Amino acid sequence: MKEYPTEKIRNIALVSHSSSGKTMLLEAFLHVTGVTTRLGRIEDGSTVSDFEDEEARRGISLSTSLIPIETNNHKLNFLDTPGYTDFVGEVISALRVADASLVVVDSVAGAEVGTEIAWNYSDEFKLPRVVVINKMDRDNADFTKALASVQAITETRLLPLQLPWGEKADFKGIIDLLSMKAYAGAGETAEAIPAELSDDAETARLELIESAAEGDDELLMKYLDGEELSPDEILSGLRNAIQSGDLVPVFVVAATPEIGLLPLMDSLIKILPSPSERPDSEAEGVGGTEVLPVSDAGPLAAYIWKTTADPFVGKITYFKVYSGVISADSRVWNQNAKEEERLGGISVMRGKEQLSVKAIHAGDIGVVAKLGETSTSHTFSDKGHPLTLPVPAYPNALYRVAVSPDTQADSAKVSPTLTRLCEEDMTLSWRQEPSTRQTILQGMGGQHIDAAIRKAEQKFQTTLLMEEPKVPYQESITKSGSAQYRHKKQSGGAGQFGEVHLRVEPLPDEDFEFANEVFGGAVSQNYMPAIEKGVRTVMKDGVIAGFPVHNVKVAVFDGKEHPVDSKPVAFEIAARECFKLAVMQAAPVLLEPIMYVEVLVPESNMGDILGDLNTRRARVQGMDTARSKSTIKSYVPLAEMQRYTADLRSMTGGRGVFSMEFNRYETVPSHLMQEIVAAAQKEQEEK
Repeated sequence: MKEYPTEKIRNIALVSHSSSGKTMLLEAFLHVTGVTTRLGRIEDGSTVSDFEDEEARRGISLSTSLIPIETNNHKLNFLDTPGYTDFVGEVISALRVADASLVVVDSVAGAEVGTEIAWNYSDEFKLPRVVVINKMDRDNADFTKALASVQAITETRLLPLQLPWGEKADFKGIIDLLSMKAYAGAGETAEAIPAELSDDAETARLELIESAAEGDDELLMKYLDGEELSPDEILSGLRNAIQSGDLVPVFVVAATPEIGLLPLMDSLIKILPSPSERPDSEAEGVGGTEVLPVSDAGPLAAYIWKTTADPFVGKITYFKVYSGVISADSRVWNQNAKEEERLGGISVMRGKEQLSVKAIHAGDIGVVAKLGETSTSHTFSDKGHPLTLPVPAYPNALYRVAVSPDTQADSAKVSPTLTRLCEEDMTLSWRQEPSTRQTILQGMGGQHIDAAIRKAEQKFQTTLLMEEPKVPYQESITKSGSAQYRHKKQSGGAGQFGEVHLRVEPLPDEDFEFANEVFGGAVSQNYMPAIEKGVRTVMKDGVIAGFPVHNVKVAVFDGKEHPVDSKPVAFEIAARECFKLAVMQAAPVLLEPIMYVEVLVPESNMGDILGDLNTRRARVQGMDTARSKSTIKSYVPLAEMQRYTADLRSMTGGRGVFSMEFNRYETVPSHLMQEIVAAAQKEQEEK
């Protein structure tokens, strides 16, 4: 593939609800421009975009793929993002490096939940966008209805730049309102607008000219004075209005039968900004914030927006150059890792195919293989001029599973495998939960976690088993209690002897305190470390249900020792058993984590959500409503929120979202505590 200068590049993220036709639209672009000889099919896993085995198996996109299309001496870098909500992290990463978004809408289904989510994220990144109403050849296709459904989710004005030439089985082409020509099929040749559509086209053309005039003050004055605007002036006014976000142009296509594709690509080149026409980026340098013009002559700054593991090539690093040029066989400085990386050959990706190039210019997107220290969200720069580009905010992962190795061979690979998975995906995270001794993997939903587990097996040869994570309860006491225990072992030769008297008390403001209150030397000071060690061992393993003990003061107030048989191990054993007895005398309780939860749902769902939260032992703190959305704030036990991600989606049709963070520990109600203790004892017996 040849190199392209900045002004000849368009970086466009394809975003939408799942199954609206993003992948097939790109497949059609590749075919109509001669890159492929036949149209791939999602059903048989032969598309260029969805090249992963798991994507072919599921029939949906799981990660963002890069598809550059060369047309009219320009390069359109299309970023094909997943439409399923679980993979929203991929959408955010793609929008971070895109200069515009293309929102694909199914002509039958109209705007759906995923459309709204993609639209909102495009707003966050302040991206100009276009709407493409796809599948106009389908039964029940309705351009007007689909357009109205998109207008319902945004206050920004939608402006058709094309009208459909027929609908459903009669969809044969498009009416282009910029050129006032009709294009049949893929759109190779222009022809006169059919007479039956000329009135609609003239009306829509007037609206287009008026919108173009509003995009530029000089053009508006000229228009109001009754002067005619030239085609270049109309295009200039439209570009201004689109790039400022004042309006969103609308196009129509049918991807699979390849109708309307060439006029669409031509229009994208004309109306969407090149990287140099977007606002300058900012990066953190040694002396503070620096503004980076998108220019080959600027200091090097390239953002790593994606990394993947390829079984054959190794690690592949995707980057976008914001300033400067990255050349093959060069060295770059990774300011995040504080390491210099040597780049071998650099390439442009087309699906899984690597197309070698000598340089990636400012504004373009490329890849490099086999880097050691670089991860997603890092920045490449010059060692003498280190820079760090900002990282977008990703939503917190709220769906948790406990993972464990399938075999002994897998156990050594669990930690590095999970680390690699989380390096690739910014919405995945993992940690060890000490209180339950489980490895917790967190993601955006069941599909997200399942895809990660399968990737671990296919790419890293690590088989992981999943189960619902245990709630990290804690044990504590509510009053003072005391006990004594004598450990005595005589079995020939040296024996073991140690007697310990312990008192335990609640300690609300501290986790643990150990005190020696023995007077008169009944127990030597030498044995106190062994007694404390025994107590701490039990605190870690728990007394009533196997969870760690917290907020306890332990005092040794008496005991006995033997001049010959007493040893530290004897006092450690005695302390363990004595502490268990003392805790049982101190009215032990279970404590559960309480989460602060904010749920954002459409106003129409608020009643159902409130009712459901009440069944989860929630304490609602307040409600706010703005722009037909309601926010419910509450405190909810973590035990009731284990699978809330799926439940909320089900109740709101995918439109509800929530955030959750740890707030405090509280005592578990006694009737629930009995159930938890009984379940823990049963599990212990089965081991």
